[in-house]
Amino acid sequence: MLWAWERPEDLRFLNPQNVAVAFLAATVELHDGQATVHPRFQPLRVPGQAKLVAVVRIETAASIAKRDRLYRVAIHRGTQPAALNATQLQQSVSLIAHAASLPRVVAVQVDFDATLSERAFYRELLVELRRQLGPRLPISITALASWCVDHDWLATLPIDEAVPMLFRMGAGTNEITTRLASGRDFREPLCRGSLGLSTDERWTPLPAGRRLYVFSPQPWTQQAELGVLWETRSWH
Repeated sequence: MLWAWERPEDLRFLNPQNVAVAFLAATVELHDGQATVHPRFQPLRVPGQAKLVAVVRIETAASIAKRDRLYRVAIHRGTQPAALNATQLQQSVSLIAHAASLPRVVAVQVDFDATLSERAFYRELLVELRRQLGPRLPISITALASWCVDHDWLATLPIDEAVPMLFRMGAGTNEITTRLASGRDFREPLCRGSLGLSTDERWTPLPAGRRLYVFSPQPWTQQAELGVLWETRSWH
């Protein structure tokens, strides 16, 4: 799975038999009592038979601040903490459900670095999303690697997979990499089917047989895609 973020991407070189595309469909910013939607504006070109996963990114003042700290960026933002109310929940679910209805979309993925105080809202959102989508369309979420090791709340979510994000991990990097290098797996079963990686961070051998979601900070090229496929063969 190649993540295609908000930039022009021409992925027509892909072999749709073994590579799919998880594309950023929209970003939702929750602030005050409102939800501001930023739809995808950049073109995405894929092979005619490519399978697509629609990704919706959810951001709050807390998640934006956490991301900024991770990248050591000091930015003054005037938005107030999100109310996380019923209106914001319904607006977010409606947007994700709309993304699920786009052509050739076979699954949806929610990307939300929910803080402890935001998890009840996140769970309600996923419960309502599952109710609206029904059981047939898979729901994926991105997951901080620490969620897969230290927390039990993922097991209560109505999702099909949680993708452990093994890049930009910050303070927990050594603990997670040591755990995986020693042959120990994630404690949460939902985290054992896939991995999230980035092309600009070195990979140690990781568990084989996982679905790989790979992010590139630069536009994807055929050479970059072949490099990913070549490196991951050594894990099998």
